[in-house]
Amino acid sequence: MTYTYTPSGVCSSRIDLELEDGVIRSVSFTGGCNGNLKGICSLVKDMPAQEAIAKLQGIQCGWKPTSCPDQLSRALTEALESGK
Repeated sequence: MTYTYTPSGVCSSRIDLELEDGVIRSVSFTGGCNGNLKGICSLVKDMPAQEAIAKLQGIQCGWKPTSCPDQLSRALTEALESGK
């Protein structure tokens, strides 16, 4: 399943992800801190989505109440819920 999410409260403007049987096959961000986001995408590739959610949920960026990793956890949650 492919899923597109529009993040809120962060520098990135779009998250595209592909899930297969609850496992992350690919993630890409539009905008944001390019090197850091490429690193996150590489780290979560082939990881169960629930594991990534548990690790990324609630991370803050500086003074912001959210971050790109937190927004990825929200995107994954929505994608899993929409696939039910």
